[in-house]
Amino acid sequence: MNNNILTGFIFFLCGVFSIFCSVKNYDWFLNDRKAYLIVKIAGRNGARIFYSVLGAIICIFGLIFAFGIIK
Repeated sequence: MNNNILTGFIFFLCGVFSIFCSVKNYDWFLNDRKAYLIVKIAGRNGARIFYSVLGAIICIFGLIFAFGIIK
């Protein structure tokens, strides 16, 4: 398996994970110390939107990287 495909697939899975956890509103995901600043600034619903958009961007980047547009 090509290294770019594997790396892109891992990025894609990380993005899907972020979207899934923000949509399901998991406490362990949004109460993490690394997410504290985003939750404090934007509120819980704002943080959920932020992590959904971030996950979508990571998914798109992973697909672009996997298909060889970025080398």
